[in-house]
Amino acid sequence: MPRNLAQTLEPRKTIPATLIGAGAGLAAGSLLAASVSALAGYFARRVVTPDEKRIFSVIVRDLVVDAHGQRWMHLQRTEETTAAGACSFLGEGDACAVRLGPPQPVPGKPRLVARAVEEIYRGSLENVRRGNFSGAIYEHPRDIGIEAHEVKVPLEVGPAPAWLIDGTNHKDTWVICVHGRGARRTESIRALPTLQRVGVSALLISYRNDGLAPATLDGRYGLGDTEWLDVQSAIGYALEHGARKVILMGWSMGGAISLQTADRSALANVIDALVLVGPVINWVDVLSHQARANKIPQSVGRLAQWLLSNPAGRWFTGLAAPVNLKALNWVDRAEELTHRTLIMHSDDDDFVPSGPSHKLATLRPDLVTLKSFRGAGHTREPNVDPQGFAAALEVFLRSRLA
Repeated sequence: MPRNLAQTLEPRKTIPATLIGAGAGLAAGSLLAASVSALAGYFARRVVTPDEKRIFSVIVRDLVVDAHGQRWMHLQRTEETTAAGACSFLGEGDACAVRLGPPQPVPGKPRLVARAVEEIYRGSLENVRRGNFSGAIYEHPRDIGIEAHEVKVPLEVGPAPAWLIDGTNHKDTWVICVHGRGARRTESIRALPTLQRVGVSALLISYRNDGLAPATLDGRYGLGDTEWLDVQSAIGYALEHGARKVILMGWSMGGAISLQTADRSALANVIDALVLVGPVINWVDVLSHQARANKIPQSVGRLAQWLLSNPAGRWFTGLAAPVNLKALNWVDRAEELTHRTLIMHSDDDDFVPSGPSHKLATLRPDLVTLKSFRGAGHTREPNVDPQGFAAALEVFLRSRLA
């Protein structure tokens, strides 16, 4: 066989069109493959990376005071600023933290929306032109007249701040509140009036990589696959301080964390029930939805899931270990559910679709109670329908205490 196949051919002065086409196809294919991998890697990495820089998408157009002395914030009309329910406004550069009322029209100005300034927690609205919205409408339990003790829960990664609110007639039943991705312990303050009315103790925790508790070496979210260890530590703390029974209340990704805790923790026997608000029941469904919402091709979305769940994807994601997406799918694992569960989920949730919540409730009617809401965005159920949220929570808690 010749050492070089080209030596057996007569030299050509021109390159055949077939070779040009093949070379171009190979180059284009390589470029496409690289682009797909890069996009999938970016998507996967964003899912597990805490936000370090916020994009201040809410634009303030004016501040006005009406004839009754009520201050109003006029905002550029967007899907976000017209979302139903009260919210908080966090000014750019940490200029202020303000509670705003539900959206109202601005007469004669269809491009604007008005929200009443209900409370200024810190800072000033003067010269603030941009900010962010949050569904967590209180900064501290004292904002609603509730006394909270600042405590430290010992985690594997170090001591983590938490708020402890003592119970009354059911002091030895602790509700441990687990916030969602990108949120803080403030998310659960909206449930405190109901918890206090029922008389249970409440522990609002922080966990690894949430910006308040210590970070891990990789600084990445585990989507519930690792954070459940911190909830287990919180249960241990509760038991050491008088708890005899625990109820986990998880919001969004906190729902996924709570489900993993109930399934994998050595202390699961003291968990009486779960309360899940806008929960991630199946991460694959959420990731697929987010890919569609961001106009990411389905093939790229599937590759991103593979990168998250396989050791080979660590170079893209920065994860110390892959995420077990199968373990986080409670639709497929419905028969393994062991705890009474209340799910409160809006059918208009545009971030974590409610479909898996409905499926789990249908598959396990013996354990799961589903309270559906309408018109609320992600984890905004208590903002849009505070009475319905409080009533469903109170009925469920009293049934567990009975």
